[in-house]
Amino acid sequence: MPLVSYHYGSVLARSNGFRVMATVWLFITVATTFRCAKACRHHLGAFTIYTRPVQTKVRMQQHRHLSCLQSTQRWNCKTSTVETKLEAVPSHQGGAIPSLPNIRAAVIVPGFLTGKDEFMPLAKSLTSKGIPTVVVPMPNWHWLPCLGGRSMRPMLERIDFTVRHLAAVAGNLSDFEREILESLDESQFTESNGLVVPKESRNVVATDNPQLLIPEFDYNIFDLYQDFRNNPGGVLKVGGSAEVEEYPLWTPKGTFKEATEPMGKVALIGHSAGGWICRAYLSQRSYGGKSYRGSELVHSLITLGSPHGNAPGPAFKGVEWVNRQRLDGVRILGVGGTGYKGDSSGTLTKNSYAFCCPFGTDGSGYDGDGVTPIQSALAIKEYIPDADTLMLDDVGHFCWSDVFGGETVAPELTQSHREGRPWYGDDSVLEKWASWL
Repeated sequence: MPLVSYHYGSVLARSNGFRVMATVWLFITVATTFRCAKACRHHLGAFTIYTRPVQTKVRMQQHRHLSCLQSTQRWNCKTSTVETKLEAVPSHQGGAIPSLPNIRAAVIVPGFLTGKDEFMPLAKSLTSKGIPTVVVPMPNWHWLPCLGGRSMRPMLERIDFTVRHLAAVAGNLSDFEREILESLDESQFTESNGLVVPKESRNVVATDNPQLLIPEFDYNIFDLYQDFRNNPGGVLKVGGSAEVEEYPLWTPKGTFKEATEPMGKVALIGHSAGGWICRAYLSQRSYGGKSYRGSELVHSLITLGSPHGNAPGPAFKGVEWVNRQRLDGVRILGVGGTGYKGDSSGTLTKNSYAFCCPFGTDGSGYDGDGVTPIQSALAIKEYIPDADTLMLDDVGHFCWSDVFGGETVAPELTQSHREGRPWYGDDSVLEKWASWL
């Protein structure tokens, strides 16, 4: 089921319907693993979910480079006064990537329990506007080992894989066309009816779909079982602790093809939980035994409806971890939506807002995009003063009516989207934040 945000998974667990579906899903996954392990070791294919793009309207307020007005609302809970001690970042000890030119191309990192297919329409829209964009090539079930607030190492491996492959390609549309045409074989220009796309028409195929440049990686249900069993942290304190600094050394499963040498830096666009996870990727500190140093390959980060404010519970241990470090050398824009009041947008919205705030708040007094309250989405500026923020009026968190299960998980939000209220990925909205790149 394509759900949307990192904290979102824990919020939905309060719903009996979702609890049953999630339990059944997990039981089937584990049971199938044991059954298949006895019979064979064939790889299983990934599940896919298809979406359709929609177009709607948006009003916005701008701050700094975008003349965006930062929200006049302040946290009426303890997160507004939390002081975070910033930790020193160790200097490079060799192996650093030489300074690279900036490329106007981007990688989209899906939010919790969503995957590539849900965000391909957004990637295609950005590509058509002159920003070649790809999505981390993963289905939504790859998130399962991260349930319950556990380590995001599996996701960081996938982000690093995608960034490195995109950075290995030159940066404008003509270069993308050339690189794709040189790297693809005849079979990839063969249509379903067996006809081969003429050479003079192949540039259209290439420039319309830079995703073809990103290879798939090998990850099967046996890998999933091992990751689900061993991924540290979370509510159950797998490995001994829920604190990121105390995670035991552990390497996620999967076979990832090595990229060639990078030719430039790219941008990251993180939706929901994908936003704060991108901040962990950019860090030079060790996360669960590996320092990704993504800032050497990334020039800009845009977060869409991402929770950046500290809050209680294992699900926010990773957010607290990234909030203890400033990021230098990377431009950052935190985008948040408003128009979905906690007291009138459904149970999911109210519980999600409460989940992002300290104990004692029920979420009814907040405004946001239906999943992330605006204060949390813009809180990135409290921890990274140089960050820009953008508040968008009447913009929702996700394209609820375009995915299977939206009506069950978030009926009110699905109805609002079906009636034409936009989300961050609609053409009329992305014009507002994409221009920042």
